[in-house]
Amino acid sequence: MKKIALAVMLCLSILLSISSACLAEFDTHKAGFAVQFRDEICPYTVMGVFVLPGQIQEVRETEGQPIICESLSGKGRFKQVEGHFWTFQSPKTTGLYPLQITRAKTGQQMTLNLFVMTPFSSVKNGYLNGYRIGKYPALDKKKLPIYNRPAGFVEVTAENRTTRVSPHFRLEQFLCKQEGGYPKYLVLRGRLLLKLEIVLEEVNSQGVAANGFHIMSGYRTPYYNAAIGNVKYSRHVWGGAADIFIDENPADGMMDDLNGDGVVNYKDARVIYDIVDALYGKHWYNRFVGGLGNYKKSSQHGPFVHVDVRGFRARWGD
Repeated sequence: MKKIALAVMLCLSILLSISSACLAEFDTHKAGFAVQFRDEICPYTVMGVFVLPGQIQEVRETEGQPIICESLSGKGRFKQVEGHFWTFQSPKTTGLYPLQITRAKTGQQMTLNLFVMTPFSSVKNGYLNGYRIGKYPALDKKKLPIYNRPAGFVEVTAENRTTRVSPHFRLEQFLCKQEGGYPKYLVLRGRLLLKLEIVLEEVNSQGVAANGFHIMSGYRTPYYNAAIGNVKYSRHVWGGAADIFIDENPADGMMDDLNGDGVVNYKDARVIYDIVDALYGKHWYNRFVGGLGNYKKSSQHGPFVHVDVRGFRARWGD
């Protein structure tokens, strides 16, 4: 019995060591300070933000510490209001304009990859610069404001597609899967990016080592969403949803065996599902509450988890 007990203790010690090592290896890429830009708070070294041409935005350091703001492209205009409070007027031309925010006392920095979007009004007959968007449904008065037509679209080119929109995710990962060359267009909510980073950190803290998520489906144009037979008001159409799985060991385009039972199925997706669901009810998580679905393997795809930032709790799946 003593030998068995010692063996069990040794195994537990090894598992704890592995878990601690995995957690130690995961870098959240937090900047050491946070800024509020528009209606989101960014604590990371890099983040994508999406604005319309010529819009004036406020940038505030959340603890009231002085910051220095600079447009790395030289385009747009920063104006200091107070030490911790600046405004920025975005350029009037669509494109990518990185902004650098520096905490004055410590020198800590973050980059806001600012995308000036193409306004929604530029969509003509369901197309934007040759890229098929389709038709957004008219706002149903019974629906929430999150179902308003998007203000604009991020133009994705061969040059900017690999841009980081958060520490562990790139712009191209959220592109719609419909055919077509560049430029392509998408809608992407900053709150979804923040939620994905939070979930990724939590997954690692629970001992599931992952350097990122495979985004099986991010943005969907209304055209593509209808073509695959999905529901009209899918949150994917508004850039606020992602279908995700962990694909690292091995990297083969399928969910990893997360529960270690030797097979890959919905139970592995359930590992992610349960970690995300456990965040519900925490006060700081309220702004990230949304839909959560668990999907089984099919002939078209492996198991995955749907997450979104619709603003209220919704659950489905096995």
